[in-house]
Amino acid sequence: MERNMARVRYQSREVTDMDKIEAFLRRVRIGHLGMADGPYPYVVPLNFVWMEGKLYFHGASGGRRNEVMAANPEVCFTVCEEYGTITDPVPAKTDTAYMSVILFGRAQPVEELDEATQLLQEMIHKYVPGYYNRPLSRQHVDKYRSSVFGGPVRAFRIEPYQITAKENGVEEDKMYQPSAT
Repeated sequence: MERNMARVRYQSREVTDMDKIEAFLRRVRIGHLGMADGPYPYVVPLNFVWMEGKLYFHGASGGRRNEVMAANPEVCFTVCEEYGTITDPVPAKTDTAYMSVILFGRAQPVEELDEATQLLQEMIHKYVPGYYNRPLSRQHVDKYRSSVFGGPVRAFRIEPYQITAKENGVEEDKMYQPSAT
């Protein structure tokens, strides 16, 4: 699917190292799903996992988010992390240390049991590492399947067709410290 989209304007901050981008997506805990609800934007924060080049999330099967995605599955997902303020003797040069990733793709329901099992296992590893002492079984997920596949919980996958990333790294000697004023 060919798209005519803008590149990162601030080229010196562009991140193109996919290993770095993927490590960031595996580590950060909250992202924002952007959708078009007719003429209006609609954005919701979500827990998510990045696995095998795809982004996954789950939640209630009803509600506005799912209605909007059903009408228009084209989405944007943004993940960012702020590391602090970079000071400068010139106030206009004060800046923020951060990394952000934006991906564009189509939200698709997860329908296969093996993919759902892997997704739920990855969610457990990311959000409660070491809490459960054994992996999820297919039987457990299969019992949960009615929830995952149309019941109270629904899982989705986004396979991105474009990813952009930016970073303004931490400058240790210039980071703002509230007690240093």
